[in-house]
Amino acid sequence: MRPSPSPAFDHGAALRVPPAHDGRSWTKLLYWLGADGHALDETGLVQVSTPNGWMVARPGDWIVLSVGGQFHVAHAGPRTLDA
Repeated sequence: MRPSPSPAFDHGAALRVPPAHDGRSWTKLLYWLGADGHALDETGLVQVSTPNGWMVARPGDWIVLSVGGQFHVAHAGPRTLDA
């Protein structure tokens, strides 16, 4: 059997970044992240510690906790850049 060209995905848990106005879900998300995440501002951005450094997630993005205990950010949809 040939080895897989890419490593197997490390399945774990995931939470979606809620809209900025959803206080209950924000409390849950920030509790789950602990010291590995914090809200940036009132627009719903959250900064998450990942194996590749700190990443910013916005409402609608997924934050995945791998079985290995590391957070990863999966961006939902296209991201726009400011000029």
